[in-house]
Amino acid sequence: MRPTIARASDMPGPKRAWSVWWGDQGAIRQKGIIQYTLAPQQARAAPRWIRSYIFNFYRRVSGEAIYFTVPFAIGITIRLLRYGIYTWGKSRYEYQNSKAGHIASGAAHH
Repeated sequence: MRPTIARASDMPGPKRAWSVWWGDQGAIRQKGIIQYTLAPQQARAAPRWIRSYIFNFYRRVSGEAIYFTVPFAIGITIRLLRYGIYTWGKSRYEYQNSKAGHIASGAAHH
């Protein structure tokens, strides 16, 4: 395998390429290429962006909060109710199958 030839200022490839090496100002201007820059006033606007993002986030979340807090609260309430019923039933079942539960119900073993 042969090493590549280092070229200092020429673009690799055929000599009649349409686009030229990056940053070459002596080439023909191509159509459809648009360059955008940032104004110096906008470059210093980052603190305002951060502050507006925080307040905009709060405004948007507070407007949508009812749509996720109400179902979440209902779900938590239902789960707590189910867990309460489950623990009551389990303790009742254990009591009824204990010696004290048999004596209390009047079904003594013979």
